[in-house]
Amino acid sequence: MTSSSKLESDQPLTPAGRLFLRPEINQIIHCVIGLQNSIDVDSIKSQIADSVMIQHPRFSSLLVRDPNGVEYWRRTSIEVDRHVIVVSDPVSNDGTGNENAVNDYLADLSTSSTMDMNKPLWEIHLLLAHNCVIFRIHHALGDGISLMSLFLTCCRRADDPNALPTIVSDSKTARKSRRQRWAEELPKMLLELLMTVWFSFLFVGEFILRALWVSDRKTPISGGDGVELWPRKVATAKFAVEDMKAVKNAVSNATINDVLFSVIGAGLSRYLEHRQPNSLKEGLQLTGVAMINLREQPGLQDLADMMKGNNGSRWGNKLGILLLPVYYHKKTSDPLQYLKRTKKMIDRKKRSLESYFSYGIGKFVMSWLGAKVACILNYRIMCNTSFTISNVIGPKEEISVGGNPITYIRATSTSLPHAITMHMMSYAGRADMQILVAKDIIPDPEFLAECFENVLFEMKMAATTFNVK
Repeated sequence: MTSSSKLESDQPLTPAGRLFLRPEINQIIHCVIGLQNSIDVDSIKSQIADSVMIQHPRFSSLLVRDPNGVEYWRRTSIEVDRHVIVVSDPVSNDGTGNENAVNDYLADLSTSSTMDMNKPLWEIHLLLAHNCVIFRIHHALGDGISLMSLFLTCCRRADDPNALPTIVSDSKTARKSRRQRWAEELPKMLLELLMTVWFSFLFVGEFILRALWVSDRKTPISGGDGVELWPRKVATAKFAVEDMKAVKNAVSNATINDVLFSVIGAGLSRYLEHRQPNSLKEGLQLTGVAMINLREQPGLQDLADMMKGNNGSRWGNKLGILLLPVYYHKKTSDPLQYLKRTKKMIDRKKRSLESYFSYGIGKFVMSWLGAKVACILNYRIMCNTSFTISNVIGPKEEISVGGNPITYIRATSTSLPHAITMHMMSYAGRADMQILVAKDIIPDPEFLAECFENVLFEMKMAATTFNVK
């Protein structure tokens, strides 16, 4: 192939992809798959070689830069052996068990934000002693929704080896009902529009100020400039989806995300009270950075539609940012108060265009001012806030890969300036949240995980009492 034909076949990176390659925000996604049976290395390599992943342009392309420093994807051949890293021995010998050993391995990976640029930007680590597979994929290749949708095409339902996992989203129905409601209640349309304009003005203004100088008050969980380089620890908080649904049903029109953010707010309050008893002001704001999927069809995507760009579902990173405040409150007699306050806040956020503004301004800055300026703005937002949170909905039923049943699916990433980042992933009725912390700031993430679990349990008990009444 001639040099000119190579250049013709090159595909430019998206603005978000370029941002994730900046050294200050260099992001690699770690998806952890637990398996029921032992791992057959040769079988895994064979499955990878025959998978749709290898056929995907992003997974079979090198990252190259032209003389002006602009990044492109260039197709190349795949050597599976270069991408599969086999770890035969236990990754920890301290006797703490598989979960802690795998989490320690992830913590070490989280501060290693470099990948070999001489091959496509993905790796698969096989931890044979722990029946665990870790997909290490650079965020420039796609967001969590894209990558999970791709992974599920390689899986089958555990109860039907010939059936693909169910990809369910009822958001279209929700949007349709909203449009129907607007058509039926025309007098309210003006009020809805005015509220959208007002909340957009408020929240977009706050977003801009956060990118400039406004910052959360320093607390025992605050990160800041350079914290992304500090050593990490990982702990796992485990929830039952049915428990979250029980809490959701106790408050009218609440959602699972409302429950998640209320658990985070209450759990962080409890942790801060443990670290600094009676020293923090009631109602102190802690601001989280939440990544929001902006596709027309939220949730897991149909891969064929994503590859073709159908119905607004395209491959890549299509994420907006929401700044979601939670507030420090001492323990109350009614745990559901956290949910009620959180729902009120999130409902206002939903009425605004903040996430679309953040996505649009990000594309504009990347396109006209360059990746360096965009990185500075995003980095400042993270330094001026307290934590990162993301939530990906996985398959409802149990699934298998290569005939080996999957016991859990968890996700995390490389470190950020935040001292705490949380990634929740649901699978087959369970929801596991990986808590990645700077261990010199938060030395006890296991206790923090317990705070979150205990808060949900107390909310469930309160919801059960409420439903009985």
